[in-house]
Parts: sequence; C-alpha cells; structure tokens
Amino acid sequence: MAVKLIAGLGNPGDKYARTRHNVGFMALDEIARRASIPLKKKGHQGVYGIGRFAGVEVTLLQPHTFMNLSGASIGSAVKSLGITPGDLLVLHDDIDLPFGTIRIKRGGGHGGQRGVRHISEVLGTKDYTRIRIGVGRPHPGLDAADYVLRPFTKEEESLLGQVLENAAGAVEVILADGEQKAMNLYHCKEVSV
Repeated sequence: MAVKLIAGLGNPGDKYARTRHNVGFMALDEIARRASIPLKKKGHQGVYGIGRFAGVEVTLLQPHTFMNLSGASIGSAVKSLGITPGDLLVLHDDIDLPFGTIRIKRGGGHGGQRGVRHISEVLGTKDYTRIRIGVGRPHPGLDAADYVLRPFTKEEESLLGQVLENAAGAVEVILADGEQKAMNLYHCKEVSV
C-alpha cells in the first residue's frame, strides 16, 4: 500500500480536545496507541511520530496550525518526506454523516470541511485518501462552525471509543489489504445513540 503519511485533523489546545472537530486527532491517537508510535516529535507545524503500522513504515501527523490551515502542515510533511499526495491518508470530522459512521474516500470535494479544502489547495490536487468520521448534523438554527467546536453528548461520548477503534481499524486494513477491502468492512459498521 502506498500510504506513508497519516494525518488526523483537529485544533490544538485543551479548549478543543474533546470537541467534534477534533475527532481526527482522537483517531490518530488511537492509531498511535495501537502501533506504539509516540507523537512526540515537533515539526511540520505540528507533532508527529514515525514507526510501523500494519507492516508499513508510516509517519503519523497532527497539524497544530488549526483546522482551517491544515494544508500548511501537511504540505510541509509531504514535501519533506518526498512523497506524493497519493501516499497521504487524512482522518477528519464530517457533519454530513451520522454520528459514528465512517466513509473512506479518495478525491472528491471537501463538503465544506475547511481543513480538507486547504489541504487540496496546498497540494494542488484532491487525489489523496480520506477517512470521513461522522459527527452528525447540528440542530436547526445552530451554526455548523459552532456545532463542531462543541463536545460530544454523553451518549455519543460513551460510543466514541468504538468509533475511534473503527477508524483505526479501517486505516489498518487500508495499509494491509487496500481501500476496497476497508470499504467493504467499515462502510457498513454503524454505532448509534
């Protein structure tokens, strides 16, 4: 499998730690835990770690540029590692998917996710793999930007561990057996409140 850089999107700082927008950070933490790859190195305007996951040498990256400027960090890592956008996998929140749903996608539009939009602008292409992690839609009248910066409900929080395990599991299958097998296994897995 070509993936060599796995990035989880979010915002740095305790204020944002358990918010919906940080589910990409949380999923990357789960991958780092499973792979025993500490995220302690500083560089590429973020924190990262290098090691093996599913038998593949990978760099795990959490951009600390804040969500809307994620491309600055990821673009730096892509250039420094000498890889192509096709070697990149990005984990991020998606309000267009119900909470707990995971979808694997290569290319396509950003769907209003500004971090993904910035990554595509910086790389000059949409040809990279994304794992979209559903965080649900805001209630009518609630601004989407405010909604994603709110914490999960107690019911959602009780299921969040399973969601993060599913996201990490999907990455593991992508690395070992490819995107199609991961889609077959994880597009049908749902958790619900």
